[in-house]
Amino acid sequence: MSQATRNVQVEARPNPLTIDPTETAVIVVDMQNDFVAEGGMFARAGLPISAAQAVVERTARVLTAARAAGMKVVYLQMAFESDLSNLGGPDAPNRVRHLAFGVGQPVETPDGGTGRFLIKDTWNTDILSELTPEPDDIVVSKHRYSGFFETTLDATLRELGIKQLVFTGVTCSVCVESTLRDAFYRDYQCLLLADCTAEPIGSEFGRSNHDASLLVIEKLFGWVSDSASLLRALAQLPAAAAVQ
Repeated sequence: MSQATRNVQVEARPNPLTIDPTETAVIVVDMQNDFVAEGGMFARAGLPISAAQAVVERTARVLTAARAAGMKVVYLQMAFESDLSNLGGPDAPNRVRHLAFGVGQPVETPDGGTGRFLIKDTWNTDILSELTPEPDDIVVSKHRYSGFFETTLDATLRELGIKQLVFTGVTCSVCVESTLRDAFYRDYQCLLLADCTAEPIGSEFGRSNHDASLLVIEKLFGWVSDSASLLRALAQLPAAAAVQ
């Protein structure tokens, strides 16, 4: 199969982006219960989660199409050790800011069990049930905003021959943008799907942090598109190309 057969063009800003699905991974950032589900850390803190919940169905459609096209799916999962040993030292901003949200605090989970905010191997850090990873997907645990910081993400992507990344998830101006910027520094081509990302920060303003992230990404760090544009592009793949 020729390179031209594999390539598809996605309508995007600032210009259309040509991608090879076999060299592309979808990065699903922190779509986990503590950030998106009722009963999670954000919801209990009074932060609005409706925008994050609204992207779940669109993200699911993207993941289905991406897998069918031969794209790799990688989930990032914010999860700290139970003893908080990877949260940072006593004065580390990462520790101070996360403790303010109650990281490590035990809570009763919606399923009647017991969890702890942002602690690994609990309901709180589980990926949303609607987006449950499939056997061939990759899950990378992280303990800072960027998925590249002290993780296996870059090595895994290099081993798979991945050169282009499609970003979805929450929160757009924090963990999504931090990971995308780090990807840019590592020379990946980055495409962010605006309608598959969201965040509560600044959502009450006329122009939110989400809007600011979209602007800086399309101007300096990559491309911005939407789920419909990516799905249209992938639908143009010949059936044989989509499964190889």
